[in-house]
Amino acid sequence: MVKLVVQVRLTPTPEPAEALQATLAACNEAATWVSRIAFDQGAQRVYALRGYTYTEIRVRWALGAGPGTRVT
Repeated sequence: MVKLVVQVRLTPTPEPAEALQATLAACNEAATWVSRIAFDQGAQRVYALRGYTYTEIRVRWALGAGPGTRVT
């Protein structure tokens, strides 16, 4: 099996670039919040942590299901 690695550069137009930047900032802020919750609750398993945080992430940061689960 041969593995091919390709490096690409995203060059979005200004509008999608702003949306991407806003999404990344929301994910970063949500991840910081999740780490605080994990520490406070002593949650060591991702599944348990999602139980504490998933709904709040979706509502508070308006993140979709994919980013909402990846943040935890």
